[in-house]
Amino acid sequence: MDSIVALFEGMDKINMLFINELLNSKETMMIGIRKSNERGFADHGWLKSFHTFSFAEYRDPEHMGYGPLRVINEDRVQPGAGFGTHGHRDMEIISYVLEGALEHKDSMGNGSVIRPGDVQRMSAGTGVLHSEYNPSDKEAVHFLQIWIEPNERGIAPGYEEKHFNTASKRGSLRLIASPDGRDGSVRIHQDAMLYAALLDGPEVVRHKLENGRKAWIHVARGEVTVNGQPLAAGDALQASGEREIVIEHGRGAEVLLFDLN
Repeated sequence: MDSIVALFEGMDKINMLFINELLNSKETMMIGIRKSNERGFADHGWLKSFHTFSFAEYRDPEHMGYGPLRVINEDRVQPGAGFGTHGHRDMEIISYVLEGALEHKDSMGNGSVIRPGDVQRMSAGTGVLHSEYNPSDKEAVHFLQIWIEPNERGIAPGYEEKHFNTASKRGSLRLIASPDGRDGSVRIHQDAMLYAALLDGPEVVRHKLENGRKAWIHVARGEVTVNGQPLAAGDALQASGEREIVIEHGRGAEVLLFDLN
């Protein structure tokens, strides 16, 4: 009798372990869609800006950020206009140009004009002043500004800029930002990786997620399917507990994938 009781108790423990594992997997496995038309929007005349997360006067308690990813603003700035000198601190700021040109000047003495294919990283650290303008007198600039919270505060401000050609992103996830600057990416002060890809037709890219990590996929333009979910320009997909991200069925698509802790 004792052996039978022990057997059932053992089976109960196994069943409970299985149930707990199942419940835990359901709690951690999640895919969510953030549609383009659900984002915040601000029209200042010279600037039209969509906010994926809460920013400035747009406040949405359900979308304050995703892990260390704090801001994805899709900005269109009219010719000759821009952001006057203003300050930042303790933030990793990445600019990614889709069309046109963006001129940058900062209190560290940096000055440049970035265009499609260029990735600019500014670590605000203890504090930096900068300005961003559209130097063209004819063409609007269309770009993404991304803020990632650093894993260390009070660092010395820093600046970096690199170019990633079309071929390196065609049908492939090109690492463009990472904590160690590997593979020629810009270096950010956070355990996060940012990839860019260009996809059309039969091209498929796959990205494995390590245990405990999550992903945010932002469609900069075109259309794709991510893990079976159709997405269009401005849409995003968040994934946690997934083992792999599969991006396919692209139609003129440019996609950013954030691998986050």
